[in-house]
Amino acid sequence: MADKQQKDDARIPESSLSETRFSRLRKKKDMPGGLWLKCESCGSMIYRKELEEKGRVCPTCEFHFTLPGRERIAMTLDEGTWVERFAEITALDRLEFKDSSPYLDKVEKARARTKQNEALLCGTGRIEGREVVLAVLDFSFLGGSMGEVVGEKIALAAEIARKNALPLVMFTGSGGARMHEGVLSLMQMAKTCSALAELNDAGGFSICVMTHPTTGGVTASFASVCDITLAEPGALIGFAGPRVIATTLKQELPAGFQRAEFLLEKGQIDRIVKRSEMKQVLARLLDYAGGSKVAARETTKA
Repeated sequence: MADKQQKDDARIPESSLSETRFSRLRKKKDMPGGLWLKCESCGSMIYRKELEEKGRVCPTCEFHFTLPGRERIAMTLDEGTWVERFAEITALDRLEFKDSSPYLDKVEKARARTKQNEALLCGTGRIEGREVVLAVLDFSFLGGSMGEVVGEKIALAAEIARKNALPLVMFTGSGGARMHEGVLSLMQMAKTCSALAELNDAGGFSICVMTHPTTGGVTASFASVCDITLAEPGALIGFAGPRVIATTLKQELPAGFQRAEFLLEKGQIDRIVKRSEMKQVLARLLDYAGGSKVAARETTKA
């Protein structure tokens, strides 16, 4: 191959040889990056546009990639029904936390990149005509970590659901509690569980869908205490990471440990639902929870 390239170059006049080589380099440089990515499950190369058209699901192995919050909302709710709430609430740096840079600088960069103020998007909308309160954790905002704002918005979402007799649907994708806020972030575990307990005591209904990844304090709090717990295929779900657990226990972990399929087998989640079927399954579950309300609605239609 190299000999062929040298022969081809030999046929080009000396005056234009450097220009030709520059042209080849320029063509390589002009090729846009990020067109292809590697599936973290099966290792196959995927054309990014094809992945986006399939709802960010691998066409080879059906691995469900992490989905940005706004895309999740668009896929879940009926078009034009989303009304965002509490978007104005922003983080405070009560501990004046610094590592490589100040905490609020990191928050500001995340805001600029995601065009949203925090990791949790909260509001109301309809799923196939059924009104719900929806809360979605966006992993692209500081790893979907739970700080004071996320905890407060979960509590507010539960309060709206309770006061308006609406079901609460949540999607989680998180690395856990936000370390920059220290014990204040850990306090949100109790706060969110308390809010969901109040909703439950009032006869409310809640569903949590764990997506890849759902870990740490989010898994150990509100994500695991709803009436129904769903998960997407292949989602990593756990408290501590598998490597940390394996190192601590000094033993090899079972195959598929902390994946959605393993958790379903052990009874920790109720069902695994493909992304393409999620909206229909949620609508059906909301009807089951609605009971007499659904029957009355169907009678009215008839």
